[in-house]
Amino acid sequence: MRPARSLVLALATGSALALAAPGTDALAQGTWPVKPVRMVVPWPPGGSNDIVARAIAPRLAEVLGQQVPVENRAGASGTVGADVIARTEPDGYTLMLHSVTHLSNATLYAKLPYDTLKDFTPIGMVSTQPTLLVVHPSFPVKSVKDLIAIARAKPRQVLYGSAGNGSAPHLSMMLLSQLARVELEHVPYKGGGPAMAGLLGGEVPLMIATVPSVIGQVKTGKLRAVATASARRLVALPDIPTIAESGLPGYEMSPWMGLWGPPNLPRPIVDRVNAALGKVLAMPEVRDSLLQQGLEPWAMSTEEFARLLPRELDRYAKLIRASGARVD
Repeated sequence: MRPARSLVLALATGSALALAAPGTDALAQGTWPVKPVRMVVPWPPGGSNDIVARAIAPRLAEVLGQQVPVENRAGASGTVGADVIARTEPDGYTLMLHSVTHLSNATLYAKLPYDTLKDFTPIGMVSTQPTLLVVHPSFPVKSVKDLIAIARAKPRQVLYGSAGNGSAPHLSMMLLSQLARVELEHVPYKGGGPAMAGLLGGEVPLMIATVPSVIGQVKTGKLRAVATASARRLVALPDIPTIAESGLPGYEMSPWMGLWGPPNLPRPIVDRVNAALGKVLAMPEVRDSLLQQGLEPWAMSTEEFARLLPRELDRYAKLIRASGARVD
């Protein structure tokens, strides 16, 4: 692993770093970006991260004046794509849109080729990522109480899918299992798209999935929505109760997505991208599109985002350790 770089130092002394970092001269001359800005999504096509990236990338291109191509670099619950960013030159031409799984991987994996906080430059929050407990229509569950009853009658016989070990849907289901005191059997897939295919094909009867990846199937009857894992009901599905309302008070999981750059990304570039992101998320057509898919745009300053990361890392670390989940 390369020598650790301090996130706090990077934020506090961005101007000093900018004097020596690649890409700063172009920014100072008012020419950055002079070529396309690649947005790496460390998940397969079809998942919620990919959906959000492709919703905001064209508008970011308009604001920045350069194309923003989306590149999927999937593998190992997002760690393959993250490693690409950790090793990239900080010239502002490669960014990463990743979920909170980026933080949970720090505890889930025995060893990573990068430091989850120090080897990335935080830019800003993009959106919260509400999730739904959904079931295949053939599975006789219409409420959280139904699921708990079946799970208690058949411990470890009820299967559920997820986007992978340590993914937000996996951790959301683990929290449900812990609060309900039931044992379910986890089937990890290699991303949200494959997991959804497994659910629709009947390989697994249920999962907690991100709203963008299931809302179409729910509305067409291919899947049945049982409850939302968020603290409040969704604008897109107001009749679906929360898990907390359904018999597990205190349950709340609100995953999110954010934008990062390589380590030591110059602060002027960070500020430029954060400002552009804020403009995009405020566009009515972008907000409406995300809200209708069950996502909530959430603009945040770089400083706010940087302060959030260690708190969320600790929160998910405690959940993973309590569950005993691990990837070697």
